[in-house]
Amino acid sequence: MNNLAIKTCSETDLELLAELNRQLIEDEKHDNKMDTVQLKERMKNFLDGDYQAYLFLEDDDVKGYALVHHGSSPLYVRHFFICRHCRRQGYGLAAFRKLSGFLDTDRLDIEVMYWNERAYAFWKSLGFRERSVYMRLEP
Repeated sequence: MNNLAIKTCSETDLELLAELNRQLIEDEKHDNKMDTVQLKERMKNFLDGDYQAYLFLEDDDVKGYALVHHGSSPLYVRHFFICRHCRRQGYGLAAFRKLSGFLDTDRLDIEVMYWNERAYAFWKSLGFRERSVYMRLEP
């Protein structure tokens, strides 16, 4: 993990980002029903706006990605994903430290799906604390 690097993404990374986003949606059991084509278009719209995506790489092997909204203060981490085969090996912590250093900030906002206990525990272990409860009424 000493070789973990960050790559700022461009349109050439959209296919990969869409696939990683699809896996993130599956893993957190999100109700987003978009297919990979739709996720690619959504990711393009994010990158055309105030968002920037970052790949976490070790020796050119993708370990995960983050999508950060740069139009808010503090910055908002919309997506943070570590590839399935890389989990429970320290890549999440290493990637987060690399990202916060790269962004030159110690203040970030995130959201965690309430049922995602592993993610909640991960973010708590990094010092994140609850600020609000986001709720939704649905039929």
